[in-house]
Amino acid sequence: LGGQLTSQAVPLDENRWIEQFGCTYRYRQFREGVRNYYRRHFPLTPEARQVQYLNPGNGTVSRVCHDPRVAVAVLNEMLAPFLLSGRLTVMMEHKIKKVETAGDRIQAVTVENIRTKQEKVLVGSYFLDATECGDVLPLAGVEYVTGSESQKETGELHALPGEADPFDIQSITWCYAVDYMEGEDHTIEKPEQYEFWKNYRVDFWPDSLLSWKSSHPITNEPREHTLFPVDDRHALWTYRRIVDKNNFVPGTFDREITIVNWPQNDYWLGPVYEVEEEEVKKHLEGAKQLSLSYLYWMQTEAPRPDGKIGYPGLRLRKDVVGTEDGLAMYPYIRESRRIKAEFTILEQHINPMARKEETAEKFKDTVGIGHYSMDLHPSTAGRNYIHMSCLPFQIPLGSLIPIRMGNLLPACKNIGTTHITNGAYRLHPVEWNIGEAAGLLAAYALDQKISPRGIRNTENQLQDFQKVLQKQGVELEWPKVGNSF
Repeated sequence: LGGQLTSQAVPLDENRWIEQFGCTYRYRQFREGVRNYYRRHFPLTPEARQVQYLNPGNGTVSRVCHDPRVAVAVLNEMLAPFLLSGRLTVMMEHKIKKVETAGDRIQAVTVENIRTKQEKVLVGSYFLDATECGDVLPLAGVEYVTGSESQKETGELHALPGEADPFDIQSITWCYAVDYMEGEDHTIEKPEQYEFWKNYRVDFWPDSLLSWKSSHPITNEPREHTLFPVDDRHALWTYRRIVDKNNFVPGTFDREITIVNWPQNDYWLGPVYEVEEEEVKKHLEGAKQLSLSYLYWMQTEAPRPDGKIGYPGLRLRKDVVGTEDGLAMYPYIRESRRIKAEFTILEQHINPMARKEETAEKFKDTVGIGHYSMDLHPSTAGRNYIHMSCLPFQIPLGSLIPIRMGNLLPACKNIGTTHITNGAYRLHPVEWNIGEAAGLLAAYALDQKISPRGIRNTENQLQDFQKVLQKQGVELEWPKVGNSF
């Protein structure tokens, strides 16, 4: 359970106001559930126990960097009343095989157990697609887009100046957890593609991916890292650290744990959807090999500030991610297929450079809020980072409604965004909000016997639905004091 936070091992990326506002009540409940899990079950130091906004790993990327296994435990706690009462069934390790449609409606979805190959047919009034790549969309014949739109299509400042490129998709990353003990040797077997990645070069990157150098995400200038904090260079270790042993009484953890989701293991050699199955397998394996190659390089060849070579004490923590190879159960997918929606969120709705107003576009049909930079990682078309400021934004209901299909709702990063705006709408709290809004929309539509499209386009129904969202703890607009959020 949990997607990018758990099976993909990506610590929470959030907006700067997250402790006070900027997410749903249930998302906040989850975050506090994580902190309380540590308070209940772990021997925290007296100092850590007094910290209101406890950050178990003290990672710099998030205010709640934590072990993905804790996230799974908290999610299971939140779902327990529905699971134990029989109102909810969770089917692990299944993938979508077939979708049956009639006209503009889905009739059934067939899923397959990836281990036993046993199939089950799911029927329902509404179907919500929360798959990482929008897997239901092509199988159901839903209109959708992939990759980068052109400026001619969207009018976006940072869209492609020429033709659209449906295969220009953000890189994926196969994350993993490691700890470190000086003097020990946990060197892995040399990965099959190690020599390839050691010698791989691309014009927009300052060095081999197997190095301490990367391209700065904002300036695209060369940037040098270190593994551990030693000087003013960016320390990779503390970026996504999920265990800071100083938060716990001595003897609880003998070493720290961090997640390797760093610039150097972004894989951009090709997409993992909209291509033949063999091509998908090739790129998934390539992403695994890159991640393992970076670990092997750090263990055996990485230069150290003390003049030594390599950190053989880096140990792959298979137990943290729950796999035999030590890599996360699933790669981190930054960009999905996206529905052609009744309303598409464009760069000019949220980019301060493209707006005269001090705020993002205000949407009458708002079903939530979010904020993050428009952060696009290097792409499969060989483009470097694109990173732009973003105004605190709303999630319009129109972006959740397909232009034709009547009973399918996108429930994550497959809403009506563009290649550019997806970079801001793909983060944990926004995806969570989208999922909540989609679920509540389906429930409200069933209760009122009206379609999602009808709800959006009928003023009193829209207002009543928004009241339901607010009662459920979904924030619909950003608070504002003076000129500051």
